Amino acid sequence: MKNAKGILPALLLALLLPAFAPATEKPKVRAITAFVRLERARYQAQVRDALGFLRAAKAAYQRAGYEVETIRISTQPFPEYIRGLDDQETMAFFRAYDKLAEKEGFDAAIGPAMLSDVEDPRHVELLAEILRSTSILNGSVVVAGEDGVHWNSVRAAAKLMKFLSERTPRSQGNFRFAATALLPTDTPFYPGSYHTGEGRQFAVALESANVVGEVFSLTRNLAVVRETLQSSLGQHATAIERVARQVVIETGWEYLGIDLSPAPLKDVSIGAAIEKLTGAQFGSSGTLSAAAIITDVLKEIPVKQAGYSGLMVPVLEDAVLARRWSEGALTLDALLSYSAVCGTGLDTVPLPGEVTEQQLARIIGDMATLAVKLQKPLSARLLPVAGKKAGDRTEFDDPFLVNAVLQPLP
Repeated sequence: MKNAKGILPALLLALLLPAFAPATEKPKVRAITAFVRLERARYQAQVRDALGFLRAAKAAYQRAGYEVETIRISTQPFPEYIRGLDDQETMAFFRAYDKLAEKEGFDAAIGPAMLSDVEDPRHVELLAEILRSTSILNGSVVVAGEDGVHWNSVRAAAKLMKFLSERTPRSQGNFRFAATALLPTDTPFYPGSYHTGEGRQFAVALESANVVGEVFSLTRNLAVVRETLQSSLGQHATAIERVARQVVIETGWEYLGIDLSPAPLKDVSIGAAIEKLTGAQFGSSGTLSAAAIITDVLKEIPVKQAGYSGLMVPVLEDAVLARRWSEGALTLDALLSYSAVCGTGLDTVPLPGEVTEQQLARIIGDMATLAVKLQKPLSARLLPVAGKKAGDRTEFDDPFLVNAVLQPLP
């Protein structure tokens, strides 16, 4: 009788709702991320090994019809493999690693400067210098975990953000830094990615805002939207996982999962997708409900999941979101409210250069508090722009970023 009660509504739904084919759009693979336990004495050999794997995996995805945007290498927290080096030797090592990444065409994350609140905050100051002096490397600070908010780390992260805003060209250094809260290890998305295992493992990140947009353009019937989105994203996730498992057989590397977050990129816009569903500007009533639908669908897709696997709302990586920010339709408080039901928190948010360390710490602390309260991964990638005030336009030149008008501080 219990099964009959479940079957009847499903049959009625199938009869009453119009049928929609799954989306024809293919997502991109935003990143194949290799996890390496770096040993300073033999890191070049480890990188060669990882690149051999990454290039083989990229070729496998391309044969399957999926474009791969980036290949990446993430390590354990960098304080572990610079022990015994003075600051000058440390900087020389990371400059060399950065040049290697540029030469070989991979992105690199060196892990968090602080995992807990009792670790040496001097490592955060060192990370600030590393990011200032390099162009490829990514790093992070863990500002909350199962033990709660790490307030010392929150303040250290705010200080680092202010430093990079004032000492990197166009204040762009903060694009490669995140304050993370409850983010799992082995996340393929940057900049918060890091590893604590034995290495020779990998995960995959998607860029699938286009698939969401196609589904949301079909109908505003939420029952149909859920079913069609799950079918469309599920088919691609299953195919991408099938390739990953074949790569495991061919290379011996261990597969850790897919981050299903439907990342946007400029005109491939998650903001535009949600506006198709709601019929209103992103930031209007209905946005939070749409965000919840996407994240709920992602959680139901039966593949091995990694990382955030929730809706991403990166303001300056999405042309529509950047426009809504410029118009004042999207705010920090709104982004935090959406974070309650979606994935990443406060991502690529532009701020006036006059923002203080104390204000940055309060913003990071709010994100971290929400992550702890909801027991979910969130992060803050804030982009203060030195010398610019509310009403000015950013001038970033990174290929992943669009520009927007700065809004007054809350």
